[in-house]
Amino acid sequence: MKMKIKSINGDFTICKVADLSGVKFNAEYCFTGKTDEENSVVCKTADAPENTIEREDGWRGFRIEGVLDFSLTGILSKISSLLAEEKIGIFAVSTFNTDYIFVKKENEAAALEKLQRTGEYEIIRI
Repeated sequence: MKMKIKSINGDFTICKVADLSGVKFNAEYCFTGKTDEENSVVCKTADAPENTIEREDGWRGFRIEGVLDFSLTGILSKISSLLAEEKIGIFAVSTFNTDYIFVKKENEAAALEKLQRTGEYEIIRI
């Protein structure tokens, strides 16, 4: 059975913020990371916080459909290796259930085409 990859409509921003006070946690997509060194946010570009210290716009996202069991191994590794063959860098985010992969907008079509060509992935575009 092919693994389904769903392309997410819209542009994303990856940014570093001074603090999380400006983050729109109720937005459709909002990924945050906080460490002793930084606060990071991945969100739709329209939802990017105003207190951004650094940001990179122009990302497109897709997710691996379905709930991924923690015992599954190598999913992100395989996808990142396939895209690396095409010289396409990724930014990955994982939630409890799902892995999300972001590529620069200009690489989106080539990334999805590469994954589909393997015959192991079904690409769903919305």
